Amino acid sequence: MTTAFDPDADLLRQADGLFAGERDPWANAANAAALLFERLPDLNWAGFYFLRGGELVVGPFQGRVACVRIAPGAGACGTAAARRATLVVPDVHAFPGHIACDPASNSEIVVPIEADGRLVGVLDLDSPSFSRFGGQDAALLEEFARRLAAACDWRLAGIDGF
Repeated sequence: MTTAFDPDADLLRQADGLFAGERDPWANAANAAALLFERLPDLNWAGFYFLRGGELVVGPFQGRVACVRIAPGAGACGTAAARRATLVVPDVHAFPGHIACDPASNSEIVVPIEADGRLVGVLDLDSPSFSRFGGQDAALLEEFARRLAAACDWRLAGIDGF
């Protein structure tokens, strides 16, 4: 009997393997960004913004140079952080207050990362394609973010509230 290959389950298994035994948020986020960038098709940026000093500050990522600081409520990342809800943006150019770090990006998904009931940051993925992300991506990335959050000791990162 052959079992169907499930790429989402495989990605989560790989993440679990990367996070196993490692509690440092920066190390785990760096490997997480590389894994997502390598495994998910049609991305031009994959990375993190972490809450420090009351704003989102760029963390480990893969892709072109990024915006360094984003205020809560600003752009897709700040909006997802303020709402503490995943935000799927089919066309970033139509998103009010869009912050254009890379003009080649056309769609985006932002997933809040919470630990111990506190917002620690967001996972941000950009694509050069319009409408690249949907509900299946949101579910996968929300689970990915939960696993990352659980694997880390956030006191090591200088994240607000820890």
